[in-house]
Amino acid sequence: MKKWIKRILLTLLAVFLISGAVLACLGYSEYRNALEEEGLSEKIDKIRRDSDYVKSEDLPEIYLQAVVAVEDHRFREHGGVDMIAILRALKNDILSGSLKEGGSTITQQLAKNLYFTGEKTVVRKAAEIFMALKLEKEYSKEEILELYVNTIYFGDGYYGIREASLGYYGKEPRDLNPYECTMLAGLPNAPSAYALSGHPELAEQRRQTVVSQMVKYGYLGEREGKLLGEQTG
Repeated sequence: MKKWIKRILLTLLAVFLISGAVLACLGYSEYRNALEEEGLSEKIDKIRRDSDYVKSEDLPEIYLQAVVAVEDHRFREHGGVDMIAILRALKNDILSGSLKEGGSTITQQLAKNLYFTGEKTVVRKAAEIFMALKLEKEYSKEEILELYVNTIYFGDGYYGIREASLGYYGKEPRDLNPYECTMLAGLPNAPSAYALSGHPELAEQRRQTVVSQMVKYGYLGEREGKLLGEQTG
């Protein structure tokens, strides 16, 4: 290889490494600033004291399985950051020339819900990663999943699984049937697009995706998935 080609490659590598270090520093600074405004344990204690907060034992198991299957199927395997998903999203973002995909885990999404806006920047993503790592260090997977379903937006003004369950179906979360569980598991992916009040057809398409993912990752058998997929509300 010619010397000038080597120099260019080394220069590009240096720029990449330096840029990565700078972005990581900026992300860490944003993460620290967020914690200084309100500590993690204080923020979570406040959420748990909300009258609409629902504990995991009061949620149908099929709902929790559906959320994991469609949002982050390696949730119980990673430490808050899924490098496989990030690399896949990075490839797709490069091909599309945008930041449409972020490869966010459930833990990262919880970090965003707790502290950050939906702004899609590399620095913000770095801050989310630092917060996700802290969440994984201080809370169990069950606690993280429980917090996540209590803080996500379901469309039509409903935040958290209890508001969504009461608002859409007029019942407590523990009383949701499998059809309703798979429907609600799909809405937070794009709550405005899938809101049941305005886009029931799109919401049903998303529910079908949830059921397919549950079959794919072993939460439902083929026959169970087929029956559930054929159900109507």
